[in-house]
Amino acid sequence: QVQLVESGGKLVQPGDSLRLSCAASGHTDGPYAMGWFRQGPGKDREYVASINRYDGGTFYADVAKGRFSISRDTAKNTVFLQMNNLKPDDTAIYYCAADQDGPVGSLDWSYWGQGTAVTVSS
Repeated sequence: QVQLVESGGKLVQPGDSLRLSCAASGHTDGPYAMGWFRQGPGKDREYVASINRYDGGTFYADVAKGRFSISRDTAKNTVFLQMNNLKPDDTAIYYCAADQDGPVGSLDWSYWGQGTAVTVSS
């Protein structure tokens, strides 16, 4: 069983940057693929970005390309989402997820955190 705890969400202004963190624990079979997802008000949950289990390859949804960057500190079992030039449409609950396969673009991930709220407003 993998436990995930997100942090870093807060109220920011348009154009600001923010870094989210997700700490993973409870697994002993090496690093998992890690992903970030979000669910805005009245919207479905959507895939944002993910990073591969072993080779660190990264993938991004169109909404994230050029503004968001996913990275991980394997030694600390932590994954980050750096978000730049934030827009009001980025307002959402951001969720971290883990999976042995980490299907890109899919919501079919095994383990989920509780989410952290990001609000972009002036």
